[in-house]
Amino acid sequence: MLKDFDFDKKDKTLSGTKRSELGRELAALQRKLVNSDSSMLIVVDGWESSGKGHILKDLTRELDPRYFEVSAFDDALDDFAERPFLWRFARDLPGKGRIAFFDRSFYSELMNDLKVKDERLEHHLGYISFLERMLVADNTIVLKLFLHQSENTMEKRISKLKEDPYREFLITKDDEKQLKKYPKYLKHFDKILENTNFESSPWHVISSEDLKDASREAISIAISTLKSHLEQTEKKPPAPIRSGLKEKPLAKVDLKAAITEEEYEAQLPKLQEEAGQLVYEMWLKKIPCILVFEGTDAAGKGGAISRLTRLIDPRSYDVATTAAPTENESRYNYLWRFYQTFPVKGKMTIYDRSWYGRVLVERVEGFAPEYRWAAAYDEINEMEHNLVHDGLLIIKFLIVIDKEEQKQRFKDRESDPEKNYKLTDEDWRNHEKFEQYEKAMNEMIARTDTKDAPWIIVEGTQKEYARIKVLKEFISRARAFIDSQEGNKQGK
Repeated sequence: MLKDFDFDKKDKTLSGTKRSELGRELAALQRKLVNSDSSMLIVVDGWESSGKGHILKDLTRELDPRYFEVSAFDDALDDFAERPFLWRFARDLPGKGRIAFFDRSFYSELMNDLKVKDERLEHHLGYISFLERMLVADNTIVLKLFLHQSENTMEKRISKLKEDPYREFLITKDDEKQLKKYPKYLKHFDKILENTNFESSPWHVISSEDLKDASREAISIAISTLKSHLEQTEKKPPAPIRSGLKEKPLAKVDLKAAITEEEYEAQLPKLQEEAGQLVYEMWLKKIPCILVFEGTDAAGKGGAISRLTRLIDPRSYDVATTAAPTENESRYNYLWRFYQTFPVKGKMTIYDRSWYGRVLVERVEGFAPEYRWAAAYDEINEMEHNLVHDGLLIIKFLIVIDKEEQKQRFKDRESDPEKNYKLTDEDWRNHEKFEQYEKAMNEMIARTDTKDAPWIIVEGTQKEYARIKVLKEFISRARAFIDSQEGNKQGK
């Protein structure tokens, strides 16, 4: 894309067109976007000193500032290094009706690293592909602009900035490195662009030899891209083809599993103490951990969580209780709100219900169209794979009871003044859809039980048995993960 780029080739149709006129045309389209279910992400990347700031100013000058944000991504700060790779970018993605501009992006770190190994490059480009595909599927336009400049132009711009006492600070070590090794960076950039020039989110390479011409071209591309998207008749793509499920994992679960009261009382404190020590060890070794609790309504998730955390230092974990998304959260991709609460290194986040609501309640209740919840299985698997590759431990518990046990627990809550606050009309409505939820859970297990993040099915009829099993499984898997991380370090 860059090797054969012709700097002398220009779009003459834009010659003489005022940037302000183009800007006002883009602003008119922005007003239409505000009232739609779509959003737009504009990535402005490219060589250092190639005029990204200039292009961003011209792109945004005529827009209504209430409906766009600009995010600048410089070198990763220490706080960002403590988070999963996509965390800081996911925070700034656009909600429905909005435009997000990224000054540099999730590509920048890779672009500035000539020594990046093929394995790491391939994995991070996989991250990015996952993010862009998911955004496009959620009706977000992803527009990627790469500002290209010649070696001679880059040298002149850097020299000019150095001579300006008020702008000299804009020159960084990356500017100097790219200029010094221009041919190597050219080859490196070209490789990245070729590998991420996706059909649904292609790269647009713009010559920034003349910044005014570059602005005209950037605004024009934004106009044509947004206009084309808004003019499309809303066509809902068909749901992904899913092979029929031959097995029903929940049919194999022994819901009569139980232990004696003596066994429970003898095991509980020892297991709780061991769990607390393991979490402390993960904190010392900077291992982040995610625990997911899903299951049948009234199966005992809360009780299992409270017994698990009984002797764990409360400073080392957070509990994220997932309710229906707020009005603001509903404006974003369904995974957006979970990225906000992913743990830093050494901490643990416990999800009392999670992103699996997409393929459970949103599926059963019709809150998401089939083509979106059906695509979520692969999206979730990719997200979890990426998190594990980033060094996170993910443990997923599914606590289940049968329909009669659920009915009895609802009745018990109804008659208990200390627990009736837990029971709502919605619980009874969901009870009538028990078989639909069970079917959804079976498919969820079958499609998201992966090597990276397998499901642990917990028999919940006897609460004591379930609590002990959760503790034992947590201890076993945390211990194995810590040991594997230690083994990886020694092997390097």
